[in-house]
Amino acid sequence: MHFRLILRVLGLLLMLFSITQLPPLAVSIYYQDGADMAFVASFFILLFSGFMLWVPVYRVRGELRVRDGFLITVLFWTVLGLFGAVPLYLAPNPDLILVDAVFESISGLSTTGATVITGLDDLPRSILFYRQLLQWLGGMGIIVLAVAILPMLGIGGMQLYRAEIPGPVKDTKLTPRITETAKALWYIYASLTLLCALAYWAAGMQPFDAIAHSFSTVAIGGFSTYDASIGHFDSGLIELVGIIFMIISAMNFALHFFAWRQRSLGHYFADPEVRFFLSILAITFIITFSVLLIHQVYEPESSLRRAAFMTVSIATTAGFGNGDFSSWPVMLPFMLFVTAFVGGCVGSTGGGMKVIRILLILKQGYRELQRLVHPNAVIPVKLGKRAIPDPVLQAVWGFFSVYLLVFILMMIALMGTGLDQVTAWSAVGATITNLGPGLGEVSSNFGGINSTAKWILCISMLLGRLEVFTLLVLFTPVFWRR
Repeated sequence: MHFRLILRVLGLLLMLFSITQLPPLAVSIYYQDGADMAFVASFFILLFSGFMLWVPVYRVRGELRVRDGFLITVLFWTVLGLFGAVPLYLAPNPDLILVDAVFESISGLSTTGATVITGLDDLPRSILFYRQLLQWLGGMGIIVLAVAILPMLGIGGMQLYRAEIPGPVKDTKLTPRITETAKALWYIYASLTLLCALAYWAAGMQPFDAIAHSFSTVAIGGFSTYDASIGHFDSGLIELVGIIFMIISAMNFALHFFAWRQRSLGHYFADPEVRFFLSILAITFIITFSVLLIHQVYEPESSLRRAAFMTVSIATTAGFGNGDFSSWPVMLPFMLFVTAFVGGCVGSTGGGMKVIRILLILKQGYRELQRLVHPNAVIPVKLGKRAIPDPVLQAVWGFFSVYLLVFILMMIALMGTGLDQVTAWSAVGATITNLGPGLGEVSSNFGGINSTAKWILCISMLLGRLEVFTLLVLFTPVFWRR
């Protein structure tokens, strides 16, 4: 393990992260909202801390190995979550205690969107902007951005990329060089954000709100500048813009890359994961709309809007709201919540277990049913025309098993802190899938639960963002064995 090299990289990245304090500082100065000194102090704290990590080992050179990549990824997200809380803790408004500031920071960076803050409408504009910026940076992953920079500093980045984007197709590169891959992903990400902001603006949002919501929409984060979220605007056109960009952002960014390079949309419809993802959205919407109509919860037009928006928002793990879905009749809250466990496509900014994993589990389950009838048959599991190797299927089942085991253990831990079963179940589900809103006591925000539960949920958010294995592998003896 190259600990000195890891410290050097961590110091460099922390110094780079200090730059993110400057845009909200400019917003604070422009609006004169009184939070400017919090961002000034935070900038120097981050810069100095990163410098102190970097300067003793600045001459160290070398190539990061796979194990180094896993360790630095986990360390960086943990360190960023802690240091990202500094301005939130120092700012006089919202006046957060330490655990709440860390919770809000990790929630932003992990694009979870769970919040402990109430009264967003009266919060300083700079704090609102900073929360959205955290989500935007976390959406694609600051590590991927660093991959584009590290080679220029004499440090290889492929190991970081593999650790940051785990999954069945994590070794697929869009371009021959990882630096070019990272740059291509960021160009697409930034372009989508710009288009989303312009669309929100054209739909009726003020420029500040349009930019802020474009950050959290493309990142599939769910933070808003208002307590009522997207429902504050009460606009079908704004909700339609949100639906379109949430769906786009929940798709594999590799498909967006090929669409741009080949000037074609055909491969979207040819991709089995996208077809399955859109099918889930369509079926969930039809059921949700039908139940709302039957129970006459809203007028037909309002039912259509709310069903469409909440289906996409929750299924993609964005977590925006245009209504209180937790109070909807019969099975709707539970059904919608379960779709978040499926989440977005692999290689997207969405959370959850990822659509491709669920699709492979279903296909393998169907194969086992076929084997009951034809026990000697050789039946491959295919995605499109490509057969999936058995080691990949075993890895998917391993991920699924560990994911559920971690979910159960964390739910029991939350119940041990005094939370009721519904609140504990939904709080873990909302954080490990990076969804945001839950049910029970956490249906509106997480501010009312105890501090121990909040620390547990911080770990849950990191587990969800790093897709469980990247974090858990650090606790295995084989990882540290030479």
